[in-house]
Amino acid sequence: MNTQTLPSVDELMWSWPTVCKAAKDEWARGFALSIAKQSKRRNWKPSPKQHALMMRMVNEVYRDRGDFDGTDDFPLIED
Repeated sequence: MNTQTLPSVDELMWSWPTVCKAAKDEWARGFALSIAKQSKRRNWKPSPKQHALMMRMVNEVYRDRGDFDGTDDFPLIED
């Protein structure tokens, strides 16, 4: 994996409270809460596998929310 193209842990953690609330099953909820707890430790960094799962969970939250699905989300400004 090329780490230059991956979102930083800080970027993922910004969305993490939403991920915790949106977790649909027991495993996902447990993983999300575990990450939230671990992230409070000084100098904590997720393993590559955790980072990949975190990215997937954040992506799923925003994909499922439906925010900004189309061009109708914003009115066009015409002169």
